[in-house]
Amino acid sequence: MPLERLDPGAELAAFARDVAAGMRASPKRLPCCYFYDAAGSELFEEICALPEYYLTRAEREILTDRAATLAAAFRGPVTLMELGSGSAAKTRILIEAFLRRGPLQYVPVDISRSALDGCAAALRRDYADLDIRALAGRYEDGLRHLRTAAGGQKVVIWLGSSVGNLERAEAAQFLHRVRDAVAPRGRLLIGIDLRKSRAILERAYDDAQGVTARFNRNILVRINRELGGHFDPQTFAHRAAYDEDGGRIEMYLVSTRPQQVRIDHLGLDVQFSAGESIHTEDSYKYSPAEIRLLAKRAGFRLEQTWLDNARRFSLNVLAP
Repeated sequence: MPLERLDPGAELAAFARDVAAGMRASPKRLPCCYFYDAAGSELFEEICALPEYYLTRAEREILTDRAATLAAAFRGPVTLMELGSGSAAKTRILIEAFLRRGPLQYVPVDISRSALDGCAAALRRDYADLDIRALAGRYEDGLRHLRTAAGGQKVVIWLGSSVGNLERAEAAQFLHRVRDAVAPRGRLLIGIDLRKSRAILERAYDDAQGVTARFNRNILVRINRELGGHFDPQTFAHRAAYDEDGGRIEMYLVSTRPQQVRIDHLGLDVQFSAGESIHTEDSYKYSPAEIRLLAKRAGFRLEQTWLDNARRFSLNVLAP
């Protein structure tokens, strides 16, 4: 059974507050964490298999090459906590490497209950010796649990360059909290996407099959279902653009016509002009120098950086 679940009522209340604030803001915005309901999590798994979305393949390549080296650096029991575990497909490479060297407790943390339940059930079926303590919640819930966890070395893994969803200063502040949770002998293993050409990045976030567009629009479907919204998702175009100076992909939903959208549960009528956008996600990319600076600002020591063969993606080991 999952270790802990957030109160569904509290989750819905937080969603309602954030949607109300985002729809009243100028420019309009929605937090990207709300992408990951059951449908959104499934769509993201599809994205990870797309030919344009190089991140998953590059990170898997590094994990395959380096997992045994990482696991061999630890002695005795280990608690492996994964932030945003999803299906844990890549994480199996690490789990198998750690199980070969000794006792392992795996703590997947995910905001999507359906993804978490599916992940935990599959791992329990396939790894009889693995101690699984799943946590349905946000990253901060996971870190609170880890701070009080007893026994063994603590390793936090944060894959998929999810750190890119945070502004650079915000990323350093969050990683400092991770540092406090794994100190004094633990480690953070973090995947960070690298700066590269606009063409490669924009294709990765605006694929030819339109899966990322469906993923982006799904947040409107969720508002309709959970908050009584009346969005027509097809009247919003998906846009992904690379800001080269800022080093980030910006994702938007753009209204294709003037419209008014009612959200019943919020008692809110939202006005859109033609071409008006809702900002849904940023994905920051890093240079090697920016990765070193991020680690320093978070109070970590950058112990190791590994790259895939095409040098598109990095996997980094950070020590307190």
